[in-house]
Amino acid sequence: MTMNGVFWAHETACVEDPAAVGADTRIWHFSHVAKGARVGANCSLGQNVYVAPGAVVGAGVKIQNNVSVYDGVTLEDGVFCGPSVVFTNVINPRSHISRKHEYRPTLVRQGATLGANATILCGLTIGRFAFVGAGAVVTRDVPDFALVHGNPARHRGWICACGVTLALTVSQRKGQAQCKVCGAEYRLSPQRGLSLLREQKDTA
Repeated sequence: MTMNGVFWAHETACVEDPAAVGADTRIWHFSHVAKGARVGANCSLGQNVYVAPGAVVGAGVKIQNNVSVYDGVTLEDGVFCGPSVVFTNVINPRSHISRKHEYRPTLVRQGATLGANATILCGLTIGRFAFVGAGAVVTRDVPDFALVHGNPARHRGWICACGVTLALTVSQRKGQAQCKVCGAEYRLSPQRGLSLLREQKDTA
């Protein structure tokens, strides 16, 4: 096991120079951070994780075992990737045709969760604190705070930043909800979707 004074990497991990890895990040067995990749501070990269050249991983990101983060994929701060999440970067790959100039960028916004074995097609945006269920196949953008699952993934409800389902249905066009656990308050509108009003209920 090795520690370079900034981040920790298991002795079986490969961290190429000049990959940029932030302070207090931990990189576990058989993982590979390629030259030109960027990984923020306080991240955890599980066993057999690959971060490609050009991929961007923000601070506080947790990537579980067997996930490849390809060129064109950006994970903002606080994203969670469950085991064996799949990213893509080309919509029509062929082994005999190089399409590196056709990569479609994928953006996973702050605090989003991608469940185990979820597949995220390229060119999409997963919204802030959205929750993608295990095994989902995501074929379209996911709004902030949305709960989606299934194949193809469909919008099933709304979810708090703390991970608790909110009492708002997908069919509602407007309304308000409060998280029963953390007290955060939200407003739903046709124009903005779900937005956070207050992080927690006033106790005064």
